[in-house]
Amino acid sequence: MGIIIKILLTGVAALIAAYILPGVHIDGFVTALILAIVLALLNAVVRPILVILTIPVTVLTLGLFLLVINALIILLADYLIGGFSVDGFLWALVFSLVLSLITAILDMIF
Repeated sequence: MGIIIKILLTGVAALIAAYILPGVHIDGFVTALILAIVLALLNAVVRPILVILTIPVTVLTLGLFLLVINALIILLADYLIGGFSVDGFLWALVFSLVLSLITAILDMIF
């Protein structure tokens, strides 16, 4: 039951972030739920591989390269999902930061 609530909260957070940011577009709540599921799968499968492959760069940048990996995950989700679009790398980076912030706030509330 907890994973369903987490996906619903991430979908709501994605809608809020898309409403705030002009460079991110989501068609509707169903697309936001699909985005939440795809992001969960990408974070479970692709992100660990990218983190392992980029350990030297991550160490050199004191962990800031993980933000780039998050933005790449968002851009990959943009490529995979039809009703979700991001206007560029910078918007993907900002979207990942705002999505993380909103999700943290919603997790504290619920």
